[in-house]
Amino acid sequence: MNKILWILAMAVLSFSLAAADVDPKMEATHNELRALRAGLLEAMNKGDIDKELTYLHTNAVITWHNAEVSRGRQGVRDYYNRLTSGPDKMVDKFSADINVDELTLLPTENTGISFGSSVEHFKLTNGRSFDLKGRWTATLIKEGGQWLVASLHVSTNIFDNVMLDMAKKYAVRAVVISIIAGGLLGWLIGRRRKVVA
Repeated sequence: MNKILWILAMAVLSFSLAAADVDPKMEATHNELRALRAGLLEAMNKGDIDKELTYLHTNAVITWHNAEVSRGRQGVRDYYNRLTSGPDKMVDKFSADINVDELTLLPTENTGISFGSSVEHFKLTNGRSFDLKGRWTATLIKEGGQWLVASLHVSTNIFDNVMLDMAKKYAVRAVVISIIAGGLLGWLIGRRRKVVA
C-alpha cells in the first residue's frame, strides 16, 4: 500500500513541476485557441452560420469533403446555404464532434497549425442519417487580437467510409433487382413464345 501512495505522490509532484514549467504566455495563447474551437463548435452545432463566420478570416479558404473549395466568408455562406436551404437542399441537420490531436503548433506568435479528427453527424432531407469520420488540418492566424481560421482542409478515408458503404449497398440492391427483373422478363418472353407456338 505504501508503494502505491509513493507512486501517486511522485506522479502528482511530476505533474506539478511540469505545470510550473509552462510558459504563461504560451498557456494564454493556447487558452485563446481553445476558446476559438469551443465557440466555433458551439455555433456549428447550433447551425448559426452568422456566428460561425466570425471565426473565419475574411479570406479563409476551406476545402470540403467533396473536394469543393470555398473562398472567403461569403463563399462559405453560399456553400452552407446550398446544402441546408433552398429548393435543392440535401442536409436537414448537421452537428460535429471535433478532436484536436495535440496542442496547436505555433511557428510564430500569430500563426498556428492545428490538426485532428472529427465525427460529423448528418441527417439528410431524404430521412437518412449517418456519421462521417474524418480528419482535418487548419491554419490559424491572429489578427486584431483575435484568432481566426485562415484555411481548413477536411478529408475522409476514401477506402473506408459510410458513403462508400451506402454506395455498395445500393449497387448490390440494383444488381439483385436487375437479376430478378431480367429473370421475370425472360420467363414472360419464354411463356409468350410457347403460347404463340
